[in-house]
Amino acid sequence: MTTDWRTFGPDMLTPPLQAALRVFVREGYHGTSIRSIAEAAGLSVPGLYHHHRSKQAILDAIVTATMTEMLAHSHAAEEDSDGTPRGRFDNLVEALARFHMERRDHAFLASTEMRSMEPEVRARHIAQRDQQQRLLADAIADGVADGSFVSAYPADAARAISSLSVSIATWYQPDGPLTEDEVVERHLDFARRIVGAKGA
Repeated sequence: MTTDWRTFGPDMLTPPLQAALRVFVREGYHGTSIRSIAEAAGLSVPGLYHHHRSKQAILDAIVTATMTEMLAHSHAAEEDSDGTPRGRFDNLVEALARFHMERRDHAFLASTEMRSMEPEVRARHIAQRDQQQRLLADAIADGVADGSFVSAYPADAARAISSLSVSIATWYQPDGPLTEDEVVERHLDFARRIVGAKGA
């Protein structure tokens, strides 16, 4: 598990998976052939199959690595908080915002290609997504219980904040008008208002 949750090094993908990610994002899952992935990775088709048995297995590996990394950052962010519901919430929201800025292609693929996942792969992805959702929902529910937040629907609030986080991957550009810290500041403001945080 990462301990420096605000920073990102190389992703968890092997070179063939990095090549596949680029092609999937550019062409879409159904528009991508095994041959085009192999060419992007500098491999023969048999060489690619030596690493991964199918295109679906490649998608599964990318999404699983992406979600595993996001959960690691989220757990580290929560552990690095002051332990209060508000502190946990702020760190989790910031972790999600930073992840979706740093791993734009990874997050985009994971969110848009659920439709292309076979049932077993989709179930694994949803289970990981639900783990992430519970971290945020629990922080909100605990904040409602101690009076930090005013929200009649903590689980719905968590879903709304997660959806806002995912959307960052579709519009954020490193050379755009906002710095990462400015995006985090605005995202936290939106999130705090959604849960009715005192002083938001």
